[in-house]
Amino acid sequence: MDLIVENGLVFDGLGNPPRKLNVGIRGDTVAALTEGPIERAPHTRVIDAAGHWVTPGFIDLHTHYDAEVELAPSLSESVRHGVTTVVVGSCSLSLAVGKPEDLADMFCRVEAIPYDTVRSLLEQRKTWDSLGGYLEHLETLPLGPNVASMLGHSALRAHAMGLHRSLEPGLRPSEDELRRMEAMVTEGLDLGYLGMSIMTLKWDKMGGSRDIRSRPLPSTYARWSEYRRLTKLLRARGRVFQGVPNISTKVNVVLFLLESMGLWRKTLKTTVISMMDPRASRGIHRLIGVLSRAANTLFGANFRWQALPEVFDLWADGIDLVVFEEFGAGAAALHLQDAASRAGLLKDPEYRTRFRSQWTNRFLPRAFHRDFNQSRILECPDKSLVNKSFAQVAQEQGRDAVDVFLDLVATHGDTLRWYTVMANDRLKELEFICQHPDILVGFSDAGAHLRNMAHYNFPLRLLRLVREAQKRGEPFMTIERAVHRLTGEIGDWFGMDAGVLAEGRRADLVVINPDGLDEKLDEIAEAPMENFGGFVRLVRRNDAAVKAVLIAGREAVSAGTVSPALGQERGFGRVLRAGA
Repeated sequence: MDLIVENGLVFDGLGNPPRKLNVGIRGDTVAALTEGPIERAPHTRVIDAAGHWVTPGFIDLHTHYDAEVELAPSLSESVRHGVTTVVVGSCSLSLAVGKPEDLADMFCRVEAIPYDTVRSLLEQRKTWDSLGGYLEHLETLPLGPNVASMLGHSALRAHAMGLHRSLEPGLRPSEDELRRMEAMVTEGLDLGYLGMSIMTLKWDKMGGSRDIRSRPLPSTYARWSEYRRLTKLLRARGRVFQGVPNISTKVNVVLFLLESMGLWRKTLKTTVISMMDPRASRGIHRLIGVLSRAANTLFGANFRWQALPEVFDLWADGIDLVVFEEFGAGAAALHLQDAASRAGLLKDPEYRTRFRSQWTNRFLPRAFHRDFNQSRILECPDKSLVNKSFAQVAQEQGRDAVDVFLDLVATHGDTLRWYTVMANDRLKELEFICQHPDILVGFSDAGAHLRNMAHYNFPLRLLRLVREAQKRGEPFMTIERAVHRLTGEIGDWFGMDAGVLAEGRRADLVVINPDGLDEKLDEIAEAPMENFGGFVRLVRRNDAAVKAVLIAGREAVSAGTVSPALGQERGFGRVLRAGA
């Protein structure tokens, strides 16, 4: 054996009870799983996992690593937490086909990624312009984790119709353009793309500086008949339909449920974001859980919500936060890129009246709670405001909270940094979500919202949630079921060769110290991104929880330290294709 993991409590990723086993690895494959000792050679490396859990590598089913994998293919911020497989091409976005400027305009504002960096990257390095060429390109990179991809509908639609036509309200694609989209989806499925992602949420906007800035993404202009032309192809092949419903109104999620149903046709695997317990709509998670249960058990659907096993919190620099795209006045401010122009708008009395009206309107649909009591100022040139909420500052000054907020943003711009919690802040409701049969654990958005969110370690936080409930004597899930939810359940549902620890399978595994699953998992920090021009993102670092991460039998992480070879040498991750 090249490497042996000894004396660990081994979870297979299929939900079976764990066993104390030794794991023998030869090359990139698990060659032995045995209770007895495994013969060593002089070169054999041994990891002592006594008192540790040994699990399959975790799968992150919803990332936006499409750009970062080009500049820093180690994707070490996920790997260091035990993630060995990631999925790109989410939310209708993809870099597989399209012109560099078009792709940067589609990608960067929506996902809060540095525009100049991404556009320059694509203009200098994009040598592919086909679905097959994209996967071949990914295979040339020194990947850290394994990478699989969805087909992004916005990218396909813009490529088939031309970007400007794809963004014209009311303009339907011609029959020829529809056939081009069908041909690309068919080609993509033949190549091993996992399925197709779409976007129906209109507050995800185009970036850049052209006349199309602030229009919703191309996918949002499609009628359901257009989606249905393409989901027929997914349905026939058993592939995945991933979507973003209108999370403000929440009504069109019914269309996704109907599309998944299989009473009179083949079932369509459908997954959407997200089952949460939001402060803006308490109880909605239980209602949608009932809807999906009915669809799956009574009407033959194969529908899954994506869900995070943790508090969903947000950080913001000024007004630069995607939830402000939800209403017209917020989107109008984000439309302006120049700081002076934006400040001028925020000071305008008519604008303030409009902002206040929309912010406080209880009848407008919302995903964001819009409660200035639920905020905390973290950084501000005026140090007297730090650790106060906007509502508290307003009360102290005898002013309206909206005026206080807009004044601070207009004066300080992105040097005003603040924090809020969106959802999942009630423990029992979070446990309800995590054990619901109709969820897939994911939706980290890793690689996006770099200054706003840090959900890279979500697998460890689920394991902690389950372990702490057991320690309280109030278990809601077994550890083996939690591991299954993070690994084999996702791999099987998506049709990927990932998430199972068994003889003959690829040696992607994690050695976890259960005593390291503590409050440090929640601690936030900032770290510069590799090859992103010094850009600093939010991270959570909890090195004591992960003793080792192996990808294809190679040590990617050891004792909290990322291998210098990760992202520099090939031989770790590979491109995973559906059905392979």
